[in-house]
Amino acid sequence: MAVAPFSITDKDLLKDEPLKLLSPNNPSPEETIFLSNIDLAVAFTVETVYFFEDGPAAEISRIVKRALAILLVPYYFLAGRLQVNRESGRLELACNNAGVLFVNAKSKVRMKDLGDLSLPNPSFCHFVHRPGLHRSIHERPLFTVQVTEFECGGYAIGMVTNHGILDGKSAAEMFQNLASICCGGGLKTQSIFNDRTIFKARKPPLITHPHQEYTPFSPTQKQLPSAFTALTKPSPTPSPHISASNRRHTLIPFTPSTIATLKRAAAPTPCSTFEAILSQLWRARTHAVYPDRPGEISMVLFAVDIRSKIRPVLPDGFVGNAVVTGFAAARVAEVVERPFSFCVEKVKEGIERVSTEEYVRSAIDWLEVYRGIPATCNGNSFYVSAWWKLPFKDLDFGYGKPVHGGPVANGNDEFVLLLSPANGGESGGGRSRSSVNVWISLEKEKMKKFMRYIFAI
Repeated sequence: MAVAPFSITDKDLLKDEPLKLLSPNNPSPEETIFLSNIDLAVAFTVETVYFFEDGPAAEISRIVKRALAILLVPYYFLAGRLQVNRESGRLELACNNAGVLFVNAKSKVRMKDLGDLSLPNPSFCHFVHRPGLHRSIHERPLFTVQVTEFECGGYAIGMVTNHGILDGKSAAEMFQNLASICCGGGLKTQSIFNDRTIFKARKPPLITHPHQEYTPFSPTQKQLPSAFTALTKPSPTPSPHISASNRRHTLIPFTPSTIATLKRAAAPTPCSTFEAILSQLWRARTHAVYPDRPGEISMVLFAVDIRSKIRPVLPDGFVGNAVVTGFAAARVAEVVERPFSFCVEKVKEGIERVSTEEYVRSAIDWLEVYRGIPATCNGNSFYVSAWWKLPFKDLDFGYGKPVHGGPVANGNDEFVLLLSPANGGESGGGRSRSSVNVWISLEKEKMKKFMRYIFAI
């Protein structure tokens, strides 16, 4: 199993004091933005980092800082803070111009010392500025940027956003806008649409479908830690009930050949690359985490974009969350004993289930009643996120595209990420663009079992 050869520590990095950047276009009087139930179900922080081989780091830092001032004209709300509405008790976005944080840092290490940048390395969290995890919600910034200069002259740009404010698509568009400004091209997005009221619950709520993809959440309930259960930790939130020494991270490449084999094994059911990989992950992970429990329900969760399913159609530039959680579920014995095509059929049913506006509206209303979160809190279900479909690898801040760009790895067992090897540039090992890399974290013994089954078809 591949392991990152180098771990960054506090001693390897010197950070300047954060600068607070304000929006020159913040509304007056102060604006408050409604957050939908979909937003609130995923209001955790997301950390990404991009590595660049060449370029004057000091100049890059000045360019990015200047670009942020321009970006914060249309994206003024990123300088705001979350707050709890006193009347409704729900979170909302206060556009109070409390600021975006910008940090300069220097590292004593060289980029080549970091090894294969595409491998999961939790210590890369040193290349992002985490937004004050011990502060109260209304004190925590929603967007931070850190530029780190390496000893060799390369540099990293690390960004932290909040998923409740920007989903994957809108975060990628925001990053592209920032990069375009850095290159002198201005905003790529013509308009920013931040009105999320299209996703308001019906009055009264009308729940027309069962929603086992979500689970009710209350701070008073006893349940396992989850990225979705607290806003006080980085995302995906590492589960503290599993010690770091007992956890294993790995990257698994699904080559075009492997993907083709999976698709043949799904016959007579045709399937996409996503459906094939998701089904195989579900099957192998079920083998690993459900010992001697054939009658229990195994479930895999995944995000489904609903932009094409909602009426009226969402305008271009919509920045809120336009994804709901889909799922596939079956008894453990069925997942591990029946043909691979069974898992594929269940996954396809899960995607089809969320294909109607009525189902989406029912999910929103369910979340209104139960204040729910994705159902990963049982310690067995997991969430697969298809990052490979997002254009993070193409960011150019003025001196070329990154040699690697993507999420910061951490030890959360409930998240599995699908990434494009093209993110890895030279560190991607020359693998084909049609390959897909899988990042996964599990306890040591579970990982051993998982690896025995992941390529068993």
